[in-house]
Amino acid sequence: MPSYHGDERSVIIHVDDVGMCHGANVAFEELSRLGSVSSGSVMAPCPWFTEAVAMAARGDLDLGVHLTLTSEWAYYRWAPISTTSRHSGLIDETGYFWRRLPMLAAHVVPEAAEEEMRAQIDRVLSAGLDVTHLDTHMGAALLPSLVDIYLRLGREYRLPVLWPRNLSDYFSVLEFDRIVLEDYEKHLARLELENRPLVDHFRMTPGVPSVESDLTYRRLIADLPAGLTLLAVHPCRGGEIEAIVPDKAHFRTDEYRLFTDPSFIDFMAQQEIQILGFRPLRDRLRGQENKDG
Repeated sequence: MPSYHGDERSVIIHVDDVGMCHGANVAFEELSRLGSVSSGSVMAPCPWFTEAVAMAARGDLDLGVHLTLTSEWAYYRWAPISTTSRHSGLIDETGYFWRRLPMLAAHVVPEAAEEEMRAQIDRVLSAGLDVTHLDTHMGAALLPSLVDIYLRLGREYRLPVLWPRNLSDYFSVLEFDRIVLEDYEKHLARLELENRPLVDHFRMTPGVPSVESDLTYRRLIADLPAGLTLLAVHPCRGGEIEAIVPDKAHFRTDEYRLFTDPSFIDFMAQQEIQILGFRPLRDRLRGQENKDG
């Protein structure tokens, strides 16, 4: 698998949380057609999943599975599509996924989590989608008790998994500060030995006030490092998201505004950064596997 190290800069501009609500679906489809994003991933347990996969299949969009084991919002919640027993460790006292990563880490039964993640992947595949990769909502599948399952599912389904070589980029923006991380370098070494497609760096929605968004995102794009970066964004058209998460909705609607703005799209084009999706990485992976065996 080719490396993206060196002086060249490449980026996967990746839309998380497709299927969470209608506004997220609309944003992903529109920005994909504009070319201002290059990939996304869908949340199979969420209410607008069916619309998301129909839209992606119709447009042949680059869409993976956003493996979902948490449900973070106050009143807008989702639950497992497989095991729902309290003994699974997947659900809180209300019957929905745990809101926070440390809560999931304290309760999850790995076998039940594997059943749920398989059910989510199979739901997307059964809907006829050309799945391009696996990643994970809020980093849940990279918990120490689940990471082996996450990587094994990638191998079994012959799909790239999101795994940054620079893991500090990833864990520093998630709730891993109270979670002991072990053997991650061993996993990385094995992935590299297997020639699996990896990203070098991870960046995410910066979450700034609206008045700072234009400058912040321009700096974010201009300062992307050499190698392959996954930039995880969460654009959403307004209308629902303001009720779902009132205090943070502007993070998502600002991204939708920016990534549809012709001047911002022109700015990105001027940065001499190669924009990639996951589909060519997946196709290269499968081609290499077929050649080897």
